[in-house]
Amino acid sequence: MKHLTLSAAALLASGGMALADGHAAEVNLQLQWVTQSQFAGYYVALENGYYDEEALTVNIIPGGPDIAPPQVLAGGGADVMLNWMPSALAARENGLPVVNIAQPFVRSGLMLTCWADSGITEPADLAGHTVAHWFFGNEYPFLSWMSQLDIGVEGGDDGVTLLQAGFNVDPLLQRQADCMSTMTYNEYWQVIDAGVTPDELVTFRYEDYGVSTLEDGIWALEENLEDPEFVDRMARFVRASMRGWAWAAENPDDAAMIVLDYDETGAQTEEHQLRMMGEVALLVEGGDGRLDEAAYQRTVDTLLAGGSDPVISAAPEGAFTHVVTDAALAE
Repeated sequence: MKHLTLSAAALLASGGMALADGHAAEVNLQLQWVTQSQFAGYYVALENGYYDEEALTVNIIPGGPDIAPPQVLAGGGADVMLNWMPSALAARENGLPVVNIAQPFVRSGLMLTCWADSGITEPADLAGHTVAHWFFGNEYPFLSWMSQLDIGVEGGDDGVTLLQAGFNVDPLLQRQADCMSTMTYNEYWQVIDAGVTPDELVTFRYEDYGVSTLEDGIWALEENLEDPEFVDRMARFVRASMRGWAWAAENPDDAAMIVLDYDETGAQTEEHQLRMMGEVALLVEGGDGRLDEAAYQRTVDTLLAGGSDPVISAAPEGAFTHVVTDAALAE
């Protein structure tokens, strides 16, 4: 594995650079989805002043179903993005040199939720059915799983028909789809809150089938990591963000309320965000932001195991670095 390198001397030389002109350094963070407890660590860091203590002005930019974070990063709309690793590695293979600089989420919350009366009892039964999924790179883990099962996604009796999902779970509730990709901390509970009982559903967690991939990593452009000032700024950003995650995990109710305060749409509810925060805390538990290389390799192996149509065609080179987390965790 090729690693990006930056000397400790260069990092030390950059220390305090952000304050040289008396102004805090700016970080524009592109989220993968709308404002919700999935991103509580960042909102807590903002609200509790952790970014201020690192001399950073952090702008948190909400995402959505029609926003592709890699495109925002490539266009200069953000300094750093949150992205699922399959999406980021596919973008890298297609010419956008993004690099994972930290990995707050250490396990996956992705699963498929299907109607029990659809006759689907195992993922291998999905052929001939319609599955609703988010696009813009979020579909890659599902595509990889189907490819491993030798199930196409072009529809027909032998394949899956993909239907683009949006903000809600209407495709499943309205029976437009037999299954829908859901997160343990979000869409599954939207289905339950709509009045569906767990007995009416069958679920398949990616973690349980050995096809889970890393989610919600922090990614930056490779060329920027050649700049010691940028690396120093990212180290302070990651350090403050992980403080935010630690506080959020220890104070889930208060963290959820902070997220609600930052939800400018007013669409989120207290009950849903409280529950989401509790589930998300399980996904970040035990992590310190440093990428687990074994989990990285499992993700790569899963994406490569796609038969004739893998999500990526070759093992990535230089797709992650520990330089930022090493600096962040050094203090």
